[in-house]
Amino acid sequence: MAVATSLKREACLIDGQWVTNGAWMDVDDPATGQVIGRVPMMGGPEAKSAIEAARSALPHWSALAAHERAALLRTFAHLMIDRADALARLLSAEQGKPHSEALGEIHYSASYLDWFSEEARRIYGEIVPGHQRDKRIFVLRQPIGVVAAITPWNFPAAMVTRKIGPALAVGCTIILKPAEQTPFTALAIGALAEEAGLPKGVLNIVTGDPVGIGATLTASPEVQKLSFTGSTATGAKLMAQCAPTIKKVSLELGGNAPFIVFGDADIEAAVQGAIASKFRNAGQTCICTNRLFIQREIYECFAARFTEATCSLVVAPASDPNSQIGPLIDQRAMAKVKAHIADAVSKGAFVATGGVGHAEGENFFTPTVLTHATADMCVMQEETFGPVAALASFDNEEDLIKTVNASPFGLAAYIYTRDVSRAWRVSEKLETGMVGINTGLISTEVAPFGGVKASGLGREGGRQGIDDYVETKYICLHLDPPSAS
Repeated sequence: MAVATSLKREACLIDGQWVTNGAWMDVDDPATGQVIGRVPMMGGPEAKSAIEAARSALPHWSALAAHERAALLRTFAHLMIDRADALARLLSAEQGKPHSEALGEIHYSASYLDWFSEEARRIYGEIVPGHQRDKRIFVLRQPIGVVAAITPWNFPAAMVTRKIGPALAVGCTIILKPAEQTPFTALAIGALAEEAGLPKGVLNIVTGDPVGIGATLTASPEVQKLSFTGSTATGAKLMAQCAPTIKKVSLELGGNAPFIVFGDADIEAAVQGAIASKFRNAGQTCICTNRLFIQREIYECFAARFTEATCSLVVAPASDPNSQIGPLIDQRAMAKVKAHIADAVSKGAFVATGGVGHAEGENFFTPTVLTHATADMCVMQEETFGPVAALASFDNEEDLIKTVNASPFGLAAYIYTRDVSRAWRVSEKLETGMVGINTGLISTEVAPFGGVKASGLGREGGRQGIDDYVETKYICLHLDPPSAS
């Protein structure tokens, strides 16, 4: 697939200028291993320049009327839609997902800008009845200030707009650090922000050394908030680094999503829901199904049908219009998938299909189904982040909930049942931030996205997505007594 060049930038956006520093890092196509371009290898000094640019731009940007910021965000969203195909091709080239998925991600990304353009005009305060006759109480919600955002490689467009959308809407300015594997999509979004008329310094994008840039962003007292999507281990480190400056932190971290199919479920619907949830982006999504729990009386039937559906998936690079499963991001990801399968097999799991690399290339892996999985297997305890589905059976609801909730993670869960009472009952008992009932696809800009326990803090999307970017200010007004006249 040819890389779209009209939006490709081999420079970083700092204070309205596209800049380089003489040091570079290559970006490759995970499907072929070929280098598709390079971006600056920046570090702490450039991050400091970006912080200063964001700080300088803050007074003007935050002072704009809400409808002015909203108009810019709408224009920004429309530009993304107008250039969706070019953005999707760039995204597929550096991330590897099929073009149809990449195109869907671009539209999904633009929806966050559109949604928060509307929310920009609804950042309401309150008037509270006074506690004394001569007092009036007002509550304001104001932008938190300069925001640092660190985004992952698996959704290099959606994770950007899900953070910058609410930040821009409320009047914050931003420094964005995209993943080293997928910087071109973020830089292209920066180019469209510039085209939309975003003032200089409001959005700054710095590529390069994650340690040096991250340390500078977390240590700076000028940065009031950090938003991070990535691994739980990295999130914990960043949270600790933010502690000395008491930053507001929102974290969207690892998951280990259970997919639960009760005996009364529509088996075909459950199979299709599991395929959609498990194998989207080759299993490289934080909310994808990781462990499947099937009630014993339908286990064999579900396993057979799910395995059949998995075998029909087309593994191919994004350049193939029939592709459904693209490559994994790199060899490190491949090694983890292989290790999880080997561990499961050594403990009694059976490979119903797959279990090996694919002939398309060294980063491609055959979609895999493991049956007879047990709780002691790594594939049931950790996030695999690859096209591997592990199936376990269960007997009753109570034991199932205990097993599912034993995980330290709590991002998403999926339930298939025809029993409405059971759907509500289990949803409320599961220790996760999100639950899909009779659906395997739950992401949308209109709902709050986030987890509990080791899966993170805060919510992105929905009206709640604004909350992490504002501070609440209480104003108490004393009324003078009426003059004697």
